[in-house]
Amino acid sequence: MPSPAPTAAPMTVEDIEETFALFDDWEDKYRFVIDLGKDLGVLEDRYRDEDHLVRGCQSQVWLHTHYEEPTQKLSLALDSDAHIVRGLISIVLAAYQDRTPQDILDYDIEGLFDRLDLLRHLSPTRGNGLRAMIKRVREAAQLHADG
Repeated sequence: MPSPAPTAAPMTVEDIEETFALFDDWEDKYRFVIDLGKDLGVLEDRYRDEDHLVRGCQSQVWLHTHYEEPTQKLSLALDSDAHIVRGLISIVLAAYQDRTPQDILDYDIEGLFDRLDLLRHLSPTRGNGLRAMIKRVREAAQLHADG
């Protein structure tokens, strides 16, 4: 099945953490997150609908998941109309893309956000939106983990 949207994270989680550590100023980290989102492709229009909309986000965010039976991995397609959110999507993709549902459920995404000190520097509504995005990905993973 062809990819419906941006599916590859521009960097690994380790690369993102290393790059974050290089910056002392949160403005520089914020710009870096925005730059991460510039490398994402654009979600196909057919997935920009109510069924794929992530509720609870300040900006519009769409999520499409596809479970690959042969590999038993979950493929994610995410997009947003906001630059910073596209950067946050890149971080989510770095953590979750092409993992098994159980790997997604086991991954400590909150630990990653803590290591990046990310949520403390996002507005409460952006943080809630990020959590809503994570919740939807985990729900899709749970659906396939239960088989």
